[in-house]
Amino acid sequence: MPRKPKKGYFVRGQFVAEGSELDLELKAELKGTTGATKTELKRESEALQSLGAELLNLRGDLLMRLELPDKLHEALEEVQRITNFEGRRRQMQYVGKLMRTLDAERIAAIHAALQEQRSGSAQEKLLLHQAEHWREQLAAHDPCLQDWLVQFPRTDVQQLRALIRQVRKEAAAETAAPAEDGQAARKGRAWRELFQFIRAHMTEAAVYGAEEQRSRDA
Repeated sequence: MPRKPKKGYFVRGQFVAEGSELDLELKAELKGTTGATKTELKRESEALQSLGAELLNLRGDLLMRLELPDKLHEALEEVQRITNFEGRRRQMQYVGKLMRTLDAERIAAIHAALQEQRSGSAQEKLLLHQAEHWREQLAAHDPCLQDWLVQFPRTDVQQLRALIRQVRKEAAAETAAPAEDGQAARKGRAWRELFQFIRAHMTEAAVYGAEEQRSRDA
């Protein structure tokens, strides 16, 4: 029985089989990645598959902004529906294949969106830390109220004063009541409400400031 001929083509009189290392190198040259080895191409493919996996955790608004091809969107949604390990692995390979069809500009946009999400998380942590600091200062020191109002003039002063009074009242009651052995005294409801109040105003101020900056830049 005659052997089935290999698929391929001739370059300068030399037969190049499809899928061979030489085939990959020649295709790399055509794509402008001269000198890329089979190992390097495999590494690039794995990196794009990993980048596709990161898209699974990207915020919805950032994902929509990327305007990815429909096939890639559908493939990512299918990954999230699959619970079988092997099936999920194969689907991620398909996602990687689709990722390789994206141009450099779209890949750069994906990296930028992921970085924006990471930066947003860092900013949220910083805001929470600052809100905790303000809560402690406002609860302990009367002059801090004026400092707060200078930075956040849109504050409902009466509500803030009422929360501070309630926090101090609860703190006094906690001091008077002995704590159980080995346990720190639990903070009261006003302590939590004061934090929520502070964080809400800081978030609002950050959004308002960003909108003003965009208006000035427009």
